[in-house]
Amino acid sequence: MSTDPAAPTSLHAVTVLGHDRPGIIAEATGRLAELGLNLEDSSMTLLRGHFAMTLVCAGPVRALEIEQALAPLTGDGTLTVTVRDVPDEHAQSHHTGSGWVLTVHGGDRAGIVSAVVGRVAEVGGNITDLTTRLAGELYLLIAEIDLPADADVAALERAIGDAATGLGVGATLRAVEADEL
Repeated sequence: MSTDPAAPTSLHAVTVLGHDRPGIIAEATGRLAELGLNLEDSSMTLLRGHFAMTLVCAGPVRALEIEQALAPLTGDGTLTVTVRDVPDEHAQSHHTGSGWVLTVHGGDRAGIVSAVVGRVAEVGGNITDLTTRLAGELYLLIAEIDLPADADVAALERAIGDAATGLGVGATLRAVEADEL
């Protein structure tokens, strides 16, 4: 498949979801590389045995070409692929506050995520990454949070602690150490 040299360089969000099997990442990223697309951001994981990949790639290729190139991944009906353009105004990070890590652990029950991260939303915090795991009866949540510069962190810690206590789980909030890549 050839790229359109007249197409402007743009960002595309690609998702691949479905039954896990060896080779999904290699096939998807290989097809994107053949189109001349550069992977700028990605997240890939297994969710209860189901593969989930989201990535943002850039290049002079139209979304339809990407969909066509990735169509063979969906041939057996076990994977779903979506491609959409990412508008330029959404391409840049809007982190203006401070970075924090929220950890919640304890017995599993419905409502843990909504109750705890709801406290973050109440102060204008933004969840930038969230992972949850269930190991037997133990539930673990780890979230990266961007808090506004004027957020009252001590009050937020108390609110999260109150929510966690009400659910019978533990929670901690700590500042992120700066990434140096």
